[in-house]
Formats: sequence, C-alpha cells, structure tokens
Amino acid sequence: MGNIKKKIGNLDDPRMPFIYADREYGTVPKDTERAPFQWVSEVAYKNVHRIVSRGYDTTELMEEGYGLVDVLFVDFQARIPSVNEEKMLSYIMVMALEDGLSMPAMISRMVAKSKTFLTQAAGASILAFGHAYGAFSAFGNRLEDNLVKAEAENISLSEMAEIMVKADFDDEGFGMSGLMTNDPAAKRMIARAKKLGVSGKYIEFTEKILEVAKKENKGPVELDMVGAIGSTMMDLGFSSEAIWAIIAITRSFAAGAHYIEEVERGEGYNRLGETLTPKEWYDGPADRPVPPLEERSKHAKAAQTHSLKEWSEEFSKREQYFGTGYKIHEEIEDPSKKTGIKKVGK
Repeated sequence: MGNIKKKIGNLDDPRMPFIYADREYGTVPKDTERAPFQWVSEVAYKNVHRIVSRGYDTTELMEEGYGLVDVLFVDFQARIPSVNEEKMLSYIMVMALEDGLSMPAMISRMVAKSKTFLTQAAGASILAFGHAYGAFSAFGNRLEDNLVKAEAENISLSEMAEIMVKADFDDEGFGMSGLMTNDPAAKRMIARAKKLGVSGKYIEFTEKILEVAKKENKGPVELDMVGAIGSTMMDLGFSSEAIWAIIAITRSFAAGAHYIEEVERGEGYNRLGETLTPKEWYDGPADRPVPPLEERSKHAKAAQTHSLKEWSEEFSKREQYFGTGYKIHEEIEDPSKKTGIKKVGK
C-alpha cells in the first residue's frame, strides 16, 4: 500500500483505483511552447510619465480643454465626441446624478449609520436602483434585438412595435409605463436630443413603440427614464452595458453626498449588535420553550413529503410565514440575458 505513514480519511481505502500516497506532488512541467499569460487591454496603459486611453494622453486631453464627459466617449467608444454629443451626455448625467431621498439615497444613509466606508455606502446605493439594477441592459438589448430583426425581415417599425408591446409591455425594463405621466423629465430629454441633432434610429424606434403602447393600453403610458436614457445614449453610440456603468457611477456621486451628510449631521452611529428591537415590532409565533435535546424526535418534523396532497398542504402552511420565500412567486431574471443578445459573459 505504498508509504502511507498515517491514515487520512478514506485515502488508504483498498477500493481506490490508485495509491494516493504514491501520487506526485507539484505541477505539470512548464509549457515553453507558448507565451506566459499576461493582462492585455485595448482601453489604456500607464507608465511613470503618462496615462494613455485609447491612444490619447489623458493629461494632454485635459490641457487641451476636453472634459470628463469627452473622456467617457474616448474610454467606451475610442473616439472624441462632437460638441453636441458631449452636451447631450452631460445633460443625461446631470439628470441621473441626483434623485432626492429615493430608496438608493436612503440605503446610502443607512449604511453610513453603521459606521462603515463611503465606498461601501455608494456601492449599496447603486445596487438598490431597482428594476433588477436599473434595467438599462434589458431595455437596450430588447430594443437592439428587435430593431435588427425588423431590418433583417423587412418588418416596419410600427409592426415590430406592436409585436413588442403585446409580448413584453409588462416587463419593468420595457422603458415606458405609468411612472412618469406627470413628470416631463423623460420627454424633455428626448426633446433635447432632437434639438442637439443627436437623435437617431433608437429614439425613433422607441417613439414608435410608445405610440403603440398608448393605443393598446387602457391606463396612461409615457416614456420613463429607463427608456429615455437608454434610447438617447444608444443613439450616442453607447452599448446598453456601457449605459449601466456610466449611470451607476454618475449616481454614486450623489450617494456619496448623502453618506457625507448623514455622517456630518452627527446623529450617531449604530454599532454592531447595538440596535434593539422591541417585542411590539414582532408578530411571529409566540414565545415557546426550547425542548430538551433528548426529546427532539417528539417535536421535530421532516421537510420531505411523500404525496402530492401532502406536499400541497405543507406548501400552504409554509406560505403562512413571512421571510421564508414561499410567498414569492416571481423570480428576478438577469436583465442582460432577457433578450438573447449577450454582450457580457459570452
């Protein structure tokens, strides 16, 4: 049995097809026929003298007068934008930066109360965007997929819009809903894009879909910010995944401001384990004694069921409790994979 000095688990079991103790330590010999792995990037490089993004020295860009928004085009699209394109993205980013005391802002403040780092608060805030993290990817991929299909199959935009409304209007990332019937922000963004001459096929297609959605639905329907930002930024040349990244970082500026304000107001922190919750806030099962361990079999109940009827009854019982997941009948899908176009994670 080889040179096993001590028995470790089942490694000396005679039924094993090999003697484990005789197996070689170390790795396979180094492959000298190919170059070793190294990170390679088309986006940027840096040495002791300069940072270069897509071939442009970033210091020279700033010294020449280009700004942050210009460099977003450089980083994500490898090009310097026109003046009106830069103005349009600036408009979008200002509109997206602050949202008042919305849920993401409150999340940032809640994390701040736990005496943690600002970056953690900003990250938590971004992840609380809702609509499965902003839905820009879901909206953009659907729009692009159906636009390509319409062009390939010679389907008019109006016809394709009807197909999309019937199939997907209830999706939260559809880009139009009853959310902004009284808020003109989304309409103004589209109007701004047209005024600057940067609107294109994505805004045109989105407006066709909106026309159909208004006809097909009884309730009020208007373009929301997912649809306005998504279609406008796609006409600016950004992919739906790039939109995610840019809007997330834009909003993190505001999340940081909310964090700082929460700290500076000086209302104190909630340290780990400090928060107490009175029994009046609890509405679960009444207090009950813990059974002795030797009596476990008298109180324990297996989760497994053995018939459809038994399963149905047990499921109904579990639905009576909150916090178990049995009341949830909807799964949140990965928005980047809703439409079949997968730019990320191929």
